Amino acid sequence: MANPITVDVPHQLGKAAVRARLDGSIDKIGANIPGGSLTDHRWDGDTLHFTVKAMGQTIASAVTVFETNVHAVVDLPGILGLFASKVQDMIRKEAPKLLR
Repeated sequence: MANPITVDVPHQLGKAAVRARLDGSIDKIGANIPGGSLTDHRWDGDTLHFTVKAMGQTIASAVTVFETNVHAVVDLPGILGLFASKVQDMIRKEAPKLLR
């Protein structure tokens, strides 16, 4: 069973700029997780769906771009749910870097 966590990241860039920056930095997402790798990603409207594999687990995620914030939902499977607060803190710290 997945344990979803959510994080909102404010920005002042507008949707188009955020989408362009996410497209240019999506490959960095897997690198922020020890032993992690990005396995796929696709846009569905203003939502970027992507999957990361780490520690033998598949982590499904979605990032929805709004005019003033980005809303991320990360489904932590199984044992990774025990690290939810640490993952949430890491996303809060690292996500703004993907928008630079």
